[in-house]
Amino acid sequence: MSSTPIRVVLVDDHAVIRAGMAQLLAGTDDIEVVGQAEDGARALTVVRETDPDVVLMDLQMPNVDGVTATRNIKAAGLRSDVLVLTSYSDSERIVGALDAGAVGYLLKDADPDDVLAGIRSVSRGESPIHPRAARALLGVRAAPPPVQLTNRETEVLELVREGLANKQIARRLDISERTVKAHLTSAFARIGVVDRTQAALWAERNGL
Repeated sequence: MSSTPIRVVLVDDHAVIRAGMAQLLAGTDDIEVVGQAEDGARALTVVRETDPDVVLMDLQMPNVDGVTATRNIKAAGLRSDVLVLTSYSDSERIVGALDAGAVGYLLKDADPDDVLAGIRSVSRGESPIHPRAARALLGVRAAPPPVQLTNRETEVLELVREGLANKQIARRLDISERTVKAHLTSAFARIGVVDRTQAALWAERNGL
C-alpha cells in the first residue's frame, strides 16, 4: 500500500450518512477524508479547494444533484475521480452518472468493505460497479431498439389485430390491396414476424 493516503471528499445531503462514512474511512490507514459537501453546488467548491483523489458522490440531492455535480467537476478540468454512492440502481440514473463522467457506481446497501475496496480501486484507475448496477447496465445494452413504424403501417397492423382481411383493410383505409400487402411486408420486417398471427400478437402486446 502507498504511504500517501487516498484523499476523499464526501458529498451527500444527509449529515448522518456523511458522518458514518467519515467514521468508516477514518478507521483505515490509507484513506483520508479531506472535505465534505451537503449538495452538488457546494461539492464543486470543496473539490476545488481540497483537490481530492476521489469524490464519493450521492445522486439525489437538493439544489444541484449528483449527476450535474459530476458533470461540473469534469467540465472544470479537475483531476478528481467521481465514485457514485447512491440508493438508486435504475439504468437511467446509472447511465446518466457514467455519461456525466463518474468512473464507478456503488450502492448504499453494499458492505462497508466493498465501499472501501471501491475507493481503493478508483485510486488505481479501475471502475468498480455494484453487481446490481452492472445487471441494469447489461439490460440496457440487451434491450432492442424501439421499432419505428410509419403511420400507415401502424394503421394496417391495428386492423390486422382486429382480424380484418387485406380486402377489408384496403376498403377501410381507401387504398389498394397491393398497397396493404406492401405495408404488411414492410411492417413484418420491422417488427420481426413472419405471419398475420404473430403480427396481431405483436400489435396486442405493444398497445396498437
